[in-house]
Amino acid sequence: MDTKAINSPNRQYTLERTRNIGIAAHIDAGKTTTTERILFYTGLIHKIGDVDDGNTVTDWMEQERERGITITSAAVTCYWTQKKEAGLYKTFDTIPHRINIIDTPGHVDFTAEVERSMRVLDGAVAVFCGVAGVQPQSETVWRQATKYKVPRIAFVNKMDRTGANFDNAVNDMRKKLGAYAFPIYLPIGAEDYFEGVIDIVNQKAISWGSGEVVNEGLKYDVKEIPEALKARSAAALAELIEAVSNKDDVIAELVLEEKPIAPEILKAAIRRLTCKIELVPVLCGSAFKKKGVQCLVDAVVDYLPSPMDIPAATGHVPGEDAKIEVAPNDSAKFCSLAFKLWTDPYAGKLVFFRVYSGQLKKGDTIYNPRTRKRERVSRLMIIQGGERKDIDCAHSGDIAALVGLRNITTGDTLCDESFDIMLEPPTFPEPVISMAIEPKTKGDRDKMSEGLQRLAEEDPTFRCFTNEETSQLIIAGMGELHLEIIRDRLLREFKVDATAGAPQIAYRETITAAAEGEGKFIRQSGGRGQYGHACVEVAPNEPGKGVEVVNGIVGGAIPREYIPAVIDGIEEAIRSGVYAGYQVIDIKVEIVDGSFHEVDSNELAFKMAGIFALKDAFRKANPILLEPIMKVEVNTPDEYQGDLLGDINRRRGRITGIEAKSGSTNLNAEVPLAEMFGYATAIRSLSKGRASYSMEPFRFEQVPNSVLTQILDAAKARPAARS
Repeated sequence: MDTKAINSPNRQYTLERTRNIGIAAHIDAGKTTTTERILFYTGLIHKIGDVDDGNTVTDWMEQERERGITITSAAVTCYWTQKKEAGLYKTFDTIPHRINIIDTPGHVDFTAEVERSMRVLDGAVAVFCGVAGVQPQSETVWRQATKYKVPRIAFVNKMDRTGANFDNAVNDMRKKLGAYAFPIYLPIGAEDYFEGVIDIVNQKAISWGSGEVVNEGLKYDVKEIPEALKARSAAALAELIEAVSNKDDVIAELVLEEKPIAPEILKAAIRRLTCKIELVPVLCGSAFKKKGVQCLVDAVVDYLPSPMDIPAATGHVPGEDAKIEVAPNDSAKFCSLAFKLWTDPYAGKLVFFRVYSGQLKKGDTIYNPRTRKRERVSRLMIIQGGERKDIDCAHSGDIAALVGLRNITTGDTLCDESFDIMLEPPTFPEPVISMAIEPKTKGDRDKMSEGLQRLAEEDPTFRCFTNEETSQLIIAGMGELHLEIIRDRLLREFKVDATAGAPQIAYRETITAAAEGEGKFIRQSGGRGQYGHACVEVAPNEPGKGVEVVNGIVGGAIPREYIPAVIDGIEEAIRSGVYAGYQVIDIKVEIVDGSFHEVDSNELAFKMAGIFALKDAFRKANPILLEPIMKVEVNTPDEYQGDLLGDINRRRGRITGIEAKSGSTNLNAEVPLAEMFGYATAIRSLSKGRASYSMEPFRFEQVPNSVLTQILDAAKARPAARS
């Protein structure tokens, strides 16, 4: 491959030396701490911040620093001068690698940040707790990486913690994630005695001793493997070679011929398999104690792909199905994906984008195929946490931010006007919880509406809308914490103090049988009247397949120009619900018949006919109500296990697994979201503050009859006049 033709002469870091990676994991596994250490060793910062002190680079929002959690994904750019293999940690390359890092949230309420980050990344570092191993949100981010075909390496963190067990963590990855995971580093000691790692590929020991910080970073020694660990190290190398040979022809041939396998040849094979998502190299360390982080950055460069090592992005011409490849090349036409919007208090509206081909310079004009509009680029920058650095040009493979663009939504393609293409946008889960909100003073109503609208533009999992029946403003999101942060941002960023009602569950309606329905809207009392008549058939759809509305009219029973109006009516009825006023899901609707009047028929009449027909059919099709079920994991000391099990059972929970882990117990359960309000307080009370929990949306299930009556009574009590 002629890389000179692909890399423009004016770029400082070639595509081969560019890495776009994400740091993703379960909450509290140590993502932000790991990122902070990486930034220190790469020279971007000269003083290490800590999450507990609220002074890390990537947790720059006030709410993040106060709460000690990551809320929004933060992009940072750093540079790593890798040590040459020939001198093994002694000599250096002259040209560093550029590493764009996105630190993502671990809390399930902010899963949209992980989703959109994975869409534009080339590789990921999955961080696991050395004590807890694979946790629920670990599984979620792993699925997201798999969905977007993101190669990954694993970092088992917190090896200094009591109960840390590296082998258990690796086995967890294989069992729970189905990962073809094999260590490339082994820990030397664990818990209080964790002092270093064994580099399996090079068969060397790396020790950090007392952890003394010196000018060039943390002092460490490379030495021969201690005699007591040589057998384990040799066995690990043999296991790694066997695992690689099972999937790589080069290594397989060397094994069959019984030839020695040099470290550089093995590393090249590991890289090939990692880039193809056929192998997950596993490292270990303690980011907080600053041990193993340099090895992790070396592994990012050695094993995770550059933009040239993965399949080219694909898109399609608007309105057509044919796929078009967008290969990384500075000389090609410009094409990028806007994956995140953010309102910066100083710079204004920022649009984060990933460049897939071509270059973008200040003063260039970009084109949005969705809106068919073009805009001039006035300012380009890269973000270093809370800081902004202006740049003149963004090249192929870069992640950067634009300032001042209008009419942009998350997932828009931004490209050259002569290259009319739309890239696949990220997809996001639907909100599961909602509440009414209103400003404390009437004068703040307009400010609150504007603030909520801007927050909804930034966050694809946040919705705000007016309930037409009650005239209340409703906000909906992924959890109580999500909506709490929204209210906090309203106060801090838009100076609006708002009060909120009790959280409401986003129930869903569906059907269990097929049925037919008829809708007529006739107003003919002299003069010009209204006439619309539609017949539909409904049937259950597969769970998760959503709503399908098709036109089955033949012979012109309903004129073609009125079909869209009937579909609009059906979709409106689906959004507002029929059974209890909640959105309808997983249903097939076919328009099969109808009639019209030459004079009195119009679009409004057929829209109303569509609404009536859908509601008529729905009521005949054995409707049921669905509630969101959460996957819950509780970690508790053994003595509180019985109390917490009883509490979960009282909440209509179903225990799916109990796992003992060195003095503590993991309880896995499925619990209705409606029963989880206030659980944080309950678990603290029951365990004297020693237990912790996490939860994530899992699926929808039918509401039991005992609970259904209460929900339907509440729906009837709402000030509504349902048809």
